[in-house]
Amino acid sequence: MQKGLLEGSSPFTQFIMLGFCMVTCFLLLMFAGILFAPLILGIQVTELLNGVSNGGIEQNLNLMRYLQTLQGFSLFIIPAFFAAYLFSGTAIGYFGLKRTTPAKWFWATLLLMLAAIPCINLIVALNEMIVFPESLSGLEQRLKDFEETARQATKLFLNVDGIGGMFFNIFMIALLPAIGEELIFRGLLQKIFTQWTGNVHIAIIVTGFLFSAMHLQFYGFFPRWLLGVMFGYLLVWSGTIWLPIFAHFVNNAVAVFFSYMINKGVIPEEVEEFGASFGEIPVTLVTTAIAGWVLWKIYSMNCQKNSISDC
Repeated sequence: MQKGLLEGSSPFTQFIMLGFCMVTCFLLLMFAGILFAPLILGIQVTELLNGVSNGGIEQNLNLMRYLQTLQGFSLFIIPAFFAAYLFSGTAIGYFGLKRTTPAKWFWATLLLMLAAIPCINLIVALNEMIVFPESLSGLEQRLKDFEETARQATKLFLNVDGIGGMFFNIFMIALLPAIGEELIFRGLLQKIFTQWTGNVHIAIIVTGFLFSAMHLQFYGFFPRWLLGVMFGYLLVWSGTIWLPIFAHFVNNAVAVFFSYMINKGVIPEEVEEFGASFGEIPVTLVTTAIAGWVLWKIYSMNCQKNSISDC
């Protein structure tokens, strides 16, 4: 079997090399993407750079979608496979992509993610209620401004009329991040930190923290951290990267679908925050209990699969 160039290297070396792969692939592929933009989008490179630098998001929405898609490949998916190849000689084997996963695992994960929505919305609301000390009011305002800018950009991405636009958003906002971010964080970083610390629980918590920090949005930090931890345990209990990828995809795809239905006037805007208000707390508690029960069932299925007697 072919060995990777860095197979058997220390976790620190792997961590540094992963960062190098991500930065290098991102810079090279984004540069190539900008050069090929005139052929793909029919605009000049100077217009592309002016459109980005001048903040013309609405006028250059197709350009922003193009760059967002390119980023998904250049910053996450391609460097993940390249780093895994360096670490093992076979990226497919390193990530366990050939492992079969019973359908019941995916059904359980689907129920888990749907049941967790009210709880996640409640944590988002609590996260947004955090108030900084007066001495840090300037930082607080900058974080809120950054959050609002990100929210407006996301709103532009999601504001599509046709079903085709919705499916492209599912591809760009749900599928690409689910694959790329899970390969990087759960497939690579979680494994590196597990080797580094010798404790899978610490590795899951640290990786979840980095996963949330990567999004650079403080007022969504804690719910993303929780999701990252949950994705980490799904990987450990199932033994396959496909389960956290699927969970991540469901989480993002539901948001895209809800946004589309809201824009069409089919469902009220309040659906996006269901579970966060005081009157909905009982429903949130019930659905959280269901999510906890599903997590326990997934853990139990892991014990049964691996014949672990003390589960």
